[in-house]
Amino acid sequence: METPEADGGPGTMPKSFALMWGLDEAGTRGPKRGLSLDQVVDAAIEVADAEGSAALSMSRVAKHLGFTTMSLYRYVDSKDTLIDLVSDRVVGPPPELPVGGDWRTGIEAWAWGMFRSIARHPWWLDLPLAGPPMGPYNMAWLEVGLSAFDETSVPESVKLQLVLNVSLYVIGRMRVAKEIAVSAAADHDDYPAMLSRVIDPQRFPALTRAFSQQAFDDVEMDSEEAVLSFGLDRMLDGYEQFVRSFER
Repeated sequence: METPEADGGPGTMPKSFALMWGLDEAGTRGPKRGLSLDQVVDAAIEVADAEGSAALSMSRVAKHLGFTTMSLYRYVDSKDTLIDLVSDRVVGPPPELPVGGDWRTGIEAWAWGMFRSIARHPWWLDLPLAGPPMGPYNMAWLEVGLSAFDETSVPESVKLQLVLNVSLYVIGRMRVAKEIAVSAAADHDDYPAMLSRVIDPQRFPALTRAFSQQAFDDVEMDSEEAVLSFGLDRMLDGYEQFVRSFER
């Protein structure tokens, strides 16, 4: 059986995809190898853990490993490929779902597993989402998420949408929270107090009521986990009604 070429030509697969799935061997060209692809990816994660995603460059990773930048190109052909590999590897393996639980217990455990995985490497949220997940770790997460709905009558295509919606909620909520935290650290002015000075009660009656009841203050006082939990619970409340409609 022929192995598809990973050169980016017509009908071929991306280099990063081939490397992730072991369809293309890295490090076969040039002088005798002193590294492995796993070592390169692990080193990149170590660099990002210490310095953030902005430090993910071929030269910085090579320096961390004690090799020349050119030597890394025997294993990874570009920074984009390196980021693709890191993006998949860093999420790690998915959690095991609770034994004997229903679909809601399963997908909730899955969502919180995702939260904890990302929280261990928050710089992952800064990586570009340039396309659908393709790597083995991401596929393992998707497999477990879909399996949470095994005992339901929901069609497979709909199961996929349900799982992806939960994933996008967790990632989106964490991404926004991270960006807001950075913005708040740079701006010492109080957001609710600042807006309350300019909001016209006639034009923004609902916002005026929210400010008068200190709704924004209450949200800011909640932990990131509490805010995410509230939204996830409401989403799954809706899922309850939706999944039940297929059981009739």
